[in-house]
Amino acid sequence: MSVRKTRWGILGVAKIALEKVIPAIQAGVTGEVVAIASRSLAKAQAAADRLRIPRAHGCYEELLADADVDAVYIPLPNHLHVPWSIRALEAGKHVLCEKPIATSAAEAETLIAVAARTGRLVQEAAMVRTHPRWLGAREIVRSGRIGQLRSMTGFFSYFNESPSNVRHDPAMGGGALLDIGFYPITLARFMFEAEPVRVIGALEIDPRFGVDRLASAILEFARGHAIFTCSTQLMPHQSADILGTRGRIGMEIPWSMPHDRTSRLIVEDIDRPGQLDQVTFAACDQWGVQCDRFCEAIATRSAAPIPIEDAVANMRVIDALFRSAHSGHWEAP
Repeated sequence: MSVRKTRWGILGVAKIALEKVIPAIQAGVTGEVVAIASRSLAKAQAAADRLRIPRAHGCYEELLADADVDAVYIPLPNHLHVPWSIRALEAGKHVLCEKPIATSAAEAETLIAVAARTGRLVQEAAMVRTHPRWLGAREIVRSGRIGQLRSMTGFFSYFNESPSNVRHDPAMGGGALLDIGFYPITLARFMFEAEPVRVIGALEIDPRFGVDRLASAILEFARGHAIFTCSTQLMPHQSADILGTRGRIGMEIPWSMPHDRTSRLIVEDIDRPGQLDQVTFAACDQWGVQCDRFCEAIATRSAAPIPIEDAVANMRVIDALFRSAHSGHWEAP
């Protein structure tokens, strides 16, 4: 028996929605995009025409009242994530909300009770967490091939100085740590399968915008360290390495792997120095994989693939890094 596709409504016309998430849903088999909303009806209609979406709404409230919408994807600025997630849940919609789920752990935690009360799923859109390559890397760590996991390093940067960009507005939850620092934090927790016991961070603040443009951190776990740097004003670059007592896993383009090419892990063993083994994964759209898994959970009445409690735990680490940058000391999440 065929299962009805999840009918998606898109709450906003952000670039990531138009260029990544909507095309991914449309290319999949578990969902369909039936509506899109913007505070400007003209913008919503232009997006609907461009992407062949049946209905355009001139305000978010209209989309949430649309009886044909089962789930909403929220790509709004960070400070709007929790308020509109709550409104969507209370309107009877399942919610996939862009990362970071909130601007603080306390704000994120409010979603737990609302989801329980409404009986709807809410998940942070951490698409890297369901990418087959990251799942494969964790399986290699679990297998013991690289010995005991001791260290993970990451780097993520791009260059943007536009004054109109929401990432440069403190009131909207801007800054490098909340934007792309999210990735090495969530994946360090994913690989260590634990929470850090303490963290220390340093931020460089852009004097024009009042948000961090450079963030570096150490996350101390019970059995190792994760170290990363991210920046919104450096030469674009991505890297990640996972190191154990007996080997290393290297990852090319770790955070935003293109969907139209194969991806790989480079595995090196201490017993065979210089001999690099390649583990290759078929091309996939990580936004599509994320949406398909979320739709499957809706259809089968299962738990969300990434629990909302995990998003809250990730925000606790981010909160602690902000405190550390201010205090100059180690902080416990």
